[in-house]
Amino acid sequence: MKYFLPTPVLHAACGFAVLFGTANCISQKKYTALQGQYTDATRAREQLQAEKNALEQEKSRSEEALRTSLLSKNQQVNQLNSSLSGAQQENSQLSADLRSKEQRIAEMQRILEQKDAAVKALRQKVGDALLGFNSQDLQVTVRNGKVYVSLSEQLLFKSGSTKVDPKGQEALAKLATALKGNQDVNVLVEGHTDNVPIAKGTAGMRDNWDLSVLRATEITRILTQAGLPASQVTPSGRAQYVPVAINDTPANKALNRRTEIILTPKLDELFQILEQN
Repeated sequence: MKYFLPTPVLHAACGFAVLFGTANCISQKKYTALQGQYTDATRAREQLQAEKNALEQEKSRSEEALRTSLLSKNQQVNQLNSSLSGAQQENSQLSADLRSKEQRIAEMQRILEQKDAAVKALRQKVGDALLGFNSQDLQVTVRNGKVYVSLSEQLLFKSGSTKVDPKGQEALAKLATALKGNQDVNVLVEGHTDNVPIAKGTAGMRDNWDLSVLRATEITRILTQAGLPASQVTPSGRAQYVPVAINDTPANKALNRRTEIILTPKLDELFQILEQN
C-alpha cells in the first residue's frame, strides 16, 4: 500500500527542492490526486478494520454458541448415560424376577406332576382294595385331580336308615386299610339323597339335610374306628342339592341316593409357593 505526504510536508519538500536548486516539485493537480488516493486508502483501511472487528465479534459469538451447544450435548449425553444405567439396572432386576418366577413355576409344575402321580397311585390302591364289589354299588373314579369313591345307598343303608349294613362296613374297612399311613390325603365324606322328603316323624331328622349329614357322620365313625385319624376325615351332607341325575325316575333317584368319599392329596407345598407370588 502506498502512503502520501500531507500537504505541509509536501510544500516543505518543494521548498527544499528550490533551495538546493532542484526544479522537480509536484504539481498541484498531481498533489490533489495523490491526496485523494491517500484519503481513499485511509477509508479502505478503516473499512477493512471494521470488517475485521465484525468478523472477530462473529467468531467470538460462534465460539460461544459452539461452547454452549457442546455443553448442552454433554449434559444430554450424561443424562442418556444415566438413563441407560438405570434401564440396565431395571432390566437386570426384571431378569432376576423373571428367573425367580420361572423357578417357582417349575417348582409348581413339579409338585403338580407329583400330585397327579399320587392321585393315580391312590386311585389304583383304592380300586385294588375294593375289587370284588359290584360296580353298580361301588365306583372309583378320578375327577378334577381327586379320587371319588362313590357308594350306593343299597350297599350302605336301608331306606331312611343311618346305620351302615355289614356289606357296607366291609367296604369301608377295606378303604380305611388302604388309606392307613397316608397322612397326605384329606378324606371328605359327602352324603347325598334324592328329592323325596323323609317320612314325617322320623326320629332325630327333619329333612334330607339331617339324613345326609347323619349318614356321613356314621361313615366317618366307621373309617376312624378302622384306623384313620379323626383329623383327616370330614363328614358333610349335601341332601338332594348335588344330584348326578334328574330325579324323574326310580332308577335316577337311586343314583342320587349315594355317599361319596372324596380323597384329595394335600397341596401344602403348592400353596406355599402361591403365597410367595
